Amino acid sequence: MPLPMRFFIPPLFFLTFLAAWGMAALEGAEPAWPDAADPLAGMGVNIHFTDAPAGELEMLAGAGFRWVRMDLTWEKTEKQPGVYDFAAYDRLLASLDKFHIRALFILDYANRLYDNGLATHTDAGRAAFARWAVAAATHFQGRGVIWEIWNEPNGGWFWKPKANADDYAKLALAVSQAIHQAAPGEIIVGPALAGTKLDFLEVVAKAGALADWSGITIHPYLRGGPETYGPAYDQTRQLIRKYAEPSQRIDVTCGESGYSTTWVDEPTQGKYLARLFLFDVMSGVPLTIWYDWHDDGIDPKNREHHFGIVHHDYHASAALVYDPKPAYDAALTYAHELAGFRFHERM
Repeated sequence: MPLPMRFFIPPLFFLTFLAAWGMAALEGAEPAWPDAADPLAGMGVNIHFTDAPAGELEMLAGAGFRWVRMDLTWEKTEKQPGVYDFAAYDRLLASLDKFHIRALFILDYANRLYDNGLATHTDAGRAAFARWAVAAATHFQGRGVIWEIWNEPNGGWFWKPKANADDYAKLALAVSQAIHQAAPGEIIVGPALAGTKLDFLEVVAKAGALADWSGITIHPYLRGGPETYGPAYDQTRQLIRKYAEPSQRIDVTCGESGYSTTWVDEPTQGKYLARLFLFDVMSGVPLTIWYDWHDDGIDPKNREHHFGIVHHDYHASAALVYDPKPAYDAALTYAHELAGFRFHERM
């Protein structure tokens, strides 16, 4: 019996999809970059774990997600200068492989071994970060990972003590060039821009960082609903055309966005999830990361605790180890109904 369609019919536009006949012949081929016309190929969700408890990845994969986005944290993987330990991420990728889920790893955050624990801002700090990033990229080379340089560097919450576009641009340029020299087949994106103001991104583009990037990742988080993201995508594409080489393809991706259920009620969150994935397919956005997989806490007033599509508490003996929100049902329905189809046109 078909699953209920109540969550994902978009109210503002009609989309047509064509069945992808003959796709079985392509099964097993792992494209380096998601196909923007395939409504499931770029369906991703943010996570905060390397070792999932029993049943968690089964539930995540069951909702149709093909990607997870996860911090690959510098300080946790280089605790002694020049000594790198990626064992936790080896375990994560091995677990994801079982469910044919790929990873976007964020190369991020400061390390107390360098630059006094502040965001990377010296030549020595940048060189150390680049060595670590190359070690990660070569360690996981050929595994289909997308590498993102930092998370929301345009905010002082992640680039301490204060956001600095010039310092980030220098880091992004050094890291991108080093990875592409050591592992030329790996895919790099950035800057995981918080919001939709592009002044910070323009500084990065002027510095030449786009030369080694396959995608610009932005985090819109616009309260008006997914259909309001269009102008941000258009403005980012205009910036790409201004600074990228004409022969270079750089896509705009929704690297992170979602709706806390302190902002909207749970049914509305579910509707927004399906509408975001549909709108991004219509907009030619090849990768969309929904934030977040499960609630990070239970404080009813803390917005950060309620972005998940499943609730916080884990039930080890249950068939579903987390209590799903309507957004989980929306993801499952979206994936079920559109499997095997490709976006054709907006009418």
